[in-house]
Amino acid sequence: MTGEHVIHARDLNVYYGQLHVLKDITVAIPRSKITAIIGPSGCGKSTLLRSFNRLLETMDNVRLAGSVRLGPQDVYAPGVDVTLIRKKMGLLAQRPFPLPMSIYENVAFGPRLHGIRNRRALDRLVEDNLQLTGLWSEVRDRLHTPAVELSIGQQQRLCLARGLAVEPEVILADEPTSALDPQSSRRIEECFRHLKDRYSIVMVTHILRQARRLADYILFLYMGELVEHGPAEQMFNAPRRELTREYVQGVIS
Repeated sequence: MTGEHVIHARDLNVYYGQLHVLKDITVAIPRSKITAIIGPSGCGKSTLLRSFNRLLETMDNVRLAGSVRLGPQDVYAPGVDVTLIRKKMGLLAQRPFPLPMSIYENVAFGPRLHGIRNRRALDRLVEDNLQLTGLWSEVRDRLHTPAVELSIGQQQRLCLARGLAVEPEVILADEPTSALDPQSSRRIEECFRHLKDRYSIVMVTHILRQARRLADYILFLYMGELVEHGPAEQMFNAPRRELTREYVQGVIS
């Protein structure tokens, strides 16, 4: 795929029953950058993230209007292969959920599902993606032990490796360090900095310091509305809207 932007949302509205959660969101997500979605709790950050790869459909009583495009692909068009959409845009959740199998099989699971059976190819994929997430040197001698025996920080990097193994275009991350200790959080942040040259990363974070450290681009949501978006430097140092200024300065939370 080519082009300056990877995801386009237009006139996006989301309802949970009668509750209007996202209101007329129109935005383009830059390619090969880290985009952070910030805003107070309950403002719709995770809802927006999950609307991109149709994970909202796993919830009851949700209604969506508007459009989301991944490059030229209308994500919500009739007949779209939802499995393929989620392959292209994997989600790294707040807490890691390793599959109940070995470290090796966690990473190999997606490629196997998509038809890769050759053992050498799987071995290479497992090693390459564990290398990308900084896990290879830590687990290379115990690849066939249960993944649940890893620390929670290692489990989160394993889940990231599992997502990368199916060659996504976008990494969606929903507060990916909120359950981690500071050292494990730093390792996830290091992974994201390293990966952004290969992937477009969209992350929800409630930690403004983290957004300052990592983000190239910022979306600021407030009460379901996209108040402002732009390059991180401008958003933090010279926001156009007074509400944005008050939020990034901690006047409102």
